[in-house]
Amino acid sequence: MKGIILAGGSGTRLHPITLAVSKQLLPVGDKPMVYYPLSVLMLAGIRDILLISTPMDLPHFRRLLGDGAHLGLRIDYAEQAEPNGLAEAFVIGADHVGDDSVTLVLGDNIFHGPAFSEVLARNTRDVRGCVLFGYPVHDPERYGVGEKDAHGNLVSIEEKPARPRSNIAITGLYIYDNAVVDIAKNLRPSARGELEITDINQRYLEHGRAKLVDLGRGFAWLDTGTPESLLLAGQYVQTLENRQGVRIACVEEVALRMGFITAHECYALGERLANSNYGQYIMTIAKELAAV
Repeated sequence: MKGIILAGGSGTRLHPITLAVSKQLLPVGDKPMVYYPLSVLMLAGIRDILLISTPMDLPHFRRLLGDGAHLGLRIDYAEQAEPNGLAEAFVIGADHVGDDSVTLVLGDNIFHGPAFSEVLARNTRDVRGCVLFGYPVHDPERYGVGEKDAHGNLVSIEEKPARPRSNIAITGLYIYDNAVVDIAKNLRPSARGELEITDINQRYLEHGRAKLVDLGRGFAWLDTGTPESLLLAGQYVQTLENRQGVRIACVEEVALRMGFITAHECYALGERLANSNYGQYIMTIAKELAAV
């Protein structure tokens, strides 16, 4: 299984903040936004990751994440010069995906919930078709909306419907078998000139090979595309971290718990950031797990 983080776009809804910096590099709590989707792929056990962004922003992501070796990962980079739709990620990333299945996560989506790694493990194992993740919202007309049957099979997808058939919004996390590459390459651009991921999902749906996993109550899915939602996401993360004493999307801790790096290596990563509370947390976690 390969992973793709799509961190492109110009973040116009966040202007003027994003005139000088990528949206996915803005802070959510005490860490860059991109740590959250990266941690999702890591929790799924994915270690070979392609990050797609604009030519202007890619050097900043490289400086932040490097080649990923310090986290036990391999991170490569590719350009999306223009925001030509989410499905273009599979055209740009065709060589990266190769003959594998692939998980795509959007760089501005935050997921948090109980046993999330188990949910991901179940759905990234032996992928045949596509797996979408749904989340109940009070305003489904603003989203792509999925409807499923009693067995979890997707039976309809509607993009921003006036009369939604359900309240389940399709989130920015997608799992596909290898057929997605050829499907994306043969898509016709929409009226907006974009390759739409809804068209890919519709293709799987037509062949009865689409599944919808409802994340449901007790789970959090946050989109950070506006100043208000960015602020709310930061408050959510800060509240949980302060209350529970743990950190959400601490990629060093995730790498350690997933067995990608050793406790000694994790501690060394914390030492580099020792002047911050984040670095102190990493060192504490590394010492605790080394003693187990």
